[in-house]
Amino acid sequence: MDITFDGEINDKMKGLYRSKYVNEKGEDGYAAVTQFESTDARRCFPCWDEPALKATFDISLIVPPKLEALSNMPIKKTTNMEDLICYDFEKTPIMSTYLVAVVVGEYDYVEDRSADGVLVKVYTPRGKKEQGLFALEVATKVLPYYKEYFNIAYPLPKIDLIAIADFSAGAMENWGLVTYRETRLLVDPQNTSAVRKQWIALVVGHELAHQWFGNLVTMEWWTHLWLNEGYASFVEFLCVNHLFPEYDIWTQFVNDIYIRALELDCLKNSHPIEVPVGHPSEIDEIFDDISYNKGASVIRMLHHYIGDEDFRKGMNLYLTRHQYKNTFTEDLWAALEESSKKPVGAVMSAWTKQMGFPVVKVTSKPSEDGTGYELSFTQCKFCADGAQPSNDYLWMIPISVSTSKNPGKEVAHTVLQSKEGKLFVPDVGPKDWIKINPGTIGYYRTQYTSDMLERLIPAIRDLSLPPLDRLGLLDDLFAMVQAGHTSSVEVLKLMKAFEGEVDYTVWSSISNVLTKLGVLLSHTDGEKQFIEYEKKLLLKVYHRLGWDAIEGETHLDTLLRGLVLGRLAWLDDETTAKEAKKRFSNHITGGPSLPADLRSACYKSVLRAGDQETYDTLLKLYRSADLHEEKDRISRALGAAKDITLLSKVLEFAMSDEVRSQDTVFVIMSVAMTRVGRKLAWQFFKDHWKELINRYQGGFLLARLVKFTTENFASEEMANEVELFFKEHKSPGTERTVQQGVETIRLNAAWLKRDKDAIIQYLNSQN
Repeated sequence: MDITFDGEINDKMKGLYRSKYVNEKGEDGYAAVTQFESTDARRCFPCWDEPALKATFDISLIVPPKLEALSNMPIKKTTNMEDLICYDFEKTPIMSTYLVAVVVGEYDYVEDRSADGVLVKVYTPRGKKEQGLFALEVATKVLPYYKEYFNIAYPLPKIDLIAIADFSAGAMENWGLVTYRETRLLVDPQNTSAVRKQWIALVVGHELAHQWFGNLVTMEWWTHLWLNEGYASFVEFLCVNHLFPEYDIWTQFVNDIYIRALELDCLKNSHPIEVPVGHPSEIDEIFDDISYNKGASVIRMLHHYIGDEDFRKGMNLYLTRHQYKNTFTEDLWAALEESSKKPVGAVMSAWTKQMGFPVVKVTSKPSEDGTGYELSFTQCKFCADGAQPSNDYLWMIPISVSTSKNPGKEVAHTVLQSKEGKLFVPDVGPKDWIKINPGTIGYYRTQYTSDMLERLIPAIRDLSLPPLDRLGLLDDLFAMVQAGHTSSVEVLKLMKAFEGEVDYTVWSSISNVLTKLGVLLSHTDGEKQFIEYEKKLLLKVYHRLGWDAIEGETHLDTLLRGLVLGRLAWLDDETTAKEAKKRFSNHITGGPSLPADLRSACYKSVLRAGDQETYDTLLKLYRSADLHEEKDRISRALGAAKDITLLSKVLEFAMSDEVRSQDTVFVIMSVAMTRVGRKLAWQFFKDHWKELINRYQGGFLLARLVKFTTENFASEEMANEVELFFKEHKSPGTERTVQQGVETIRLNAAWLKRDKDAIIQYLNSQN
């Protein structure tokens, strides 16, 4: 049967759309690109557009001769047709519609073969093919690693990775033709920061993991989206750890993935990993920190529970049994249960079907015979507002314990199956510390008695407690503070034990806590004292690292320098501002150029101390930047300006033709993050609501904007205002985000009321 149909090449970054770029000659050019996930293949061709309805696809493209034409499979034949060329591609394997892909445009490429014989090409804008070399190296090494890990070869003859100028997501795993934002694929040795390079390695690892997990075996329905995303978010860390052990990437997992999941998952308006989906607009809502980050975190917990060998066997069983078919979560549990002989289904079902996670409260007492300590545990659901939930919630929690006798080793284990449980820990003296959840692997919070916590503090100071445990301890205590179980002063005291901290990831967690406390205190008159507290905390690490890279320093110290200087820039630290000004001046006048790792901190610092002239200079830099990463860095720094007139200009700039739609959201967000900017950004969002809805038509970019323009307020009045606005202005696909935003505002208000006076009193006593 033949069907003739017409479709629109739109500019909404959905379906088949056009992407605008500037070519080597400085002329505007357009590429045609597809983005079909979740339900936009139907915008391009008539189809039953659901993951379980798989088909094979024979694709032909008729294009002008100067353009590249790409699809999922290699070209079978080409036919000249007067001024056009017809490309016929090989038939695809049986696959879901959302994975079909086509790109037509001007591109260069670099290519290589992986050790297992797959042809890999990385497509870049013309004249920039050297920027594809890093991704090419990662991809060619990742494919054989996954082949060995899953014990299944990559099933297609080729894979292309391509940088797209306009792209709403970070990347998309189309089978055999993976599309990326330019900033997630291209590396320019002079202008790409270490943190960006690391991120690119993770994104390439993530999308290639999908070639097996998602493409070869696909979830039955969007309810099981986490099978794709949670799994790929876990495996990307396995692969980067294999390729770049110096990144210490599993330590970073806890801060970047695990903690972000916990922060969202304790809200009343969170959702289970498996969430019923009816309307297409509901699908966009679950591309969030639960599907990706909670999914990855519970898989990491499961991987630890059954061990790597049985995990790999189970993966192979799952992929072999269901290849070219569709699955439910239960199919994954069945395969892992078979390989490990452990009750995987029973242990894991509560983690995917129930919303939220438990807090494990622990008490300890010496055993009667004096040979160790007896631990008692109770579990209940952890709620952000500190409420005592109903007793319906119960998890099977794998619990492990380490002690000061051997900080890096788990010395006792149990699975807490009911509300309460006990565990004997041998060889512990009255002065020894006991740490629950070593490595911060279990997806739960721990609440210690003050005595148990007190014993751990010296081990933070002398760094004998491993980094993941130092980080986990702080984050758990901070969560107790936010939920009102303990005073904010306790966390301010604990952080002083971290003055000698050397680990980048632990500092990332400290930075997260400082940011949230900073937002809270920006609603009070204690902000200045808090800034002084922060500067003191950062002093030691700042003096250790300085501004210039030290020969032979680790990758993590490079990242830490950028983090510390970035924080000091926000705090208007005089020494930092002075040095930033000097280096920025050299950078723009042909002196030594700023290393990519320091630019973000430097741009923010000069902008905070600067005026209209500084702003104009940065805009000039933005306009002349050729690398999209550099444009991103500048545009996302603009919100650091303190002057309201300048911030209004930043918001107008965000909506202008100079900023791609994919980036507009992040520029507005940069303004929403500050005390002076948040009301301005919220008003701007309301004033431009119609335009924004039209531009993004729902989708996760709009949801992200809603999140960041609302969640930094802290009054009932603002909660009501946000609630009312969205009641009167329906924006499909952001309903859950709105509820989460309103809930967060109310939580902030309650926290402020509860702790404001005590915090200010403590800060005053420190100066």
